[in-house]
Amino acid sequence: MPDTSFSNPGLFTPLQLGSLSLPNRVIMAPLTRSRTPDSVPGRLQQIYYGQRASAGLIISEATNISPTARGYAYTPGIWTDEQEAGWKGVVEAVHAKGGRIALQLWHVGRVSHEMVQPDGQPPVAPSALKGEGAECFVEFEDGTAGPHPTSTPRALETEEIPGIVEDYRQAALRARRAGFDMVEVHAANAYLLNQFLATGTNLRTDRYGGSLENRARLVLEVVDAVAEVFGPARVGIRLTPFLELFGLTDDEPEAMAFYLAGELDRRGLAYLHFNEPDFAGADITYPEGFREQMRQRFKGRLIYCGNYDAERAQARLDDNTADAVAFGRPFIANPDLPERFRLKVALNEPDHSTFYGGAEVGYTDYPFLDNGHDRLG
Repeated sequence: MPDTSFSNPGLFTPLQLGSLSLPNRVIMAPLTRSRTPDSVPGRLQQIYYGQRASAGLIISEATNISPTARGYAYTPGIWTDEQEAGWKGVVEAVHAKGGRIALQLWHVGRVSHEMVQPDGQPPVAPSALKGEGAECFVEFEDGTAGPHPTSTPRALETEEIPGIVEDYRQAALRARRAGFDMVEVHAANAYLLNQFLATGTNLRTDRYGGSLENRARLVLEVVDAVAEVFGPARVGIRLTPFLELFGLTDDEPEAMAFYLAGELDRRGLAYLHFNEPDFAGADITYPEGFREQMRQRFKGRLIYCGNYDAERAQARLDDNTADAVAFGRPFIANPDLPERFRLKVALNEPDHSTFYGGAEVGYTDYPFLDNGHDRLG
């Protein structure tokens, strides 16, 4: 039976998320902003995340677990001492403002190109299938950066896969040392773990392909490795069932989502985070009753994300299909988003031209209600 201890809560009702206590249910979604040219978070990221510390939980931008996990220039990593130290500064800035922050662990798989990979090697994937219409983000020889078609990946050898799991474990160890409150496994948006889950991108015939259980094996091994580091009550996962993006297709999205829910529930994971993106031409419509069945199958917390406003978010809490709602673009333009929701005041509009790349403009310069900016000082 579902946990009804928080039946019909408000967005500003506290929430127990695994072993972490949140002051509200307004979650900051992971948002790639492409502002770490050297892959190391710095003072700019400290300001940006610190400004948004009033979120119930900040989920960091997707963070590469290894050099081969990359598909986008100017995105942060968590595989070196310098990166770990950079993230530690960000965590300290958030904690100084009373906030909580999770690190999202990322491997793009085939959504990459030789120009982004070490030594110009092809990216890796479950199968050597190029994502039709997929683009990554590369730095060109002239120093500029921009979108570029992905290249054909090579299929991971079976004996290589434990190394991928170990990369996730090492990333989690660094995240723990940096002081993160939680970690989120990124198994969504047509990236590596999602590629293993989906029938259209996983044509393997070994123990990681074929049956539904085999296709889910890598995701569960990664979750187990990360949970060994943080404990399952400090681990969440992001999923996008029914998403067709970057050429990814799946014949069994609902069956896989329900299977994963049961396995992750058995492991005691803190939360499932379902992304319903409306970007890149993606459009998701869940089958009737899907959310209600998910509530029955997973006893932890459920978070939904995807073009929500305060009213739609509250409706999701009222019908008991979600425990919290994550917001992306509203948090870009409104560092004090929970307060604006609480007071029911107008939101700043985000400047789409500054979403990716750049520095302070469109990143740390959006005003608070009192017209303040840097709240760290």
